[in-house]
Amino acid sequence: MNKILKEFREFAIQGNMIDMAVGIIIGGAFKDLVNSLVNDLLMPLVGMVVGKVDFGNLFIALDGNTYETLAAAQAAEAPIFGYGLFITEFINFLIMAFVIFIIVRELNVLKKRKKAPETPAAPTEKECPYCMTKIHIHATRCPHCTSLLTEPSLGETK
Repeated sequence: MNKILKEFREFAIQGNMIDMAVGIIIGGAFKDLVNSLVNDLLMPLVGMVVGKVDFGNLFIALDGNTYETLAAAQAAEAPIFGYGLFITEFINFLIMAFVIFIIVRELNVLKKRKKAPETPAAPTEKECPYCMTKIHIHATRCPHCTSLLTEPSLGETK
């Protein structure tokens, strides 16, 4: 039990829990924002374009009766198939997924920009001018053909 408590303490101290809590809080606020965007701005426009349809009131009463509104069907405790609410939630999901995609995409672009351009590593090998074998850059004699190599220029022998 002590081992589990110790691991939990390390997990909480590392900041993972704090990061997760902040993400959940921001996600909840973001969900409310997207819900408002869809319900208050987007769905009325879509409803107007398709003939003043209120998607919240699109349902099928499964008891065979006819109800004027979803609220009336719920008040009568009738079983309902609320496909209009599903359409609204599906649009919420698509908007949220698209916005998260854009945010992650932009963050990846920023990460790529922030990285300092990598300087090419200094060469560690050179080619023997006699046998064309790769050898260490500071070698003065080729280990394969035993040719003497000088430091200033390859190809000169001592």
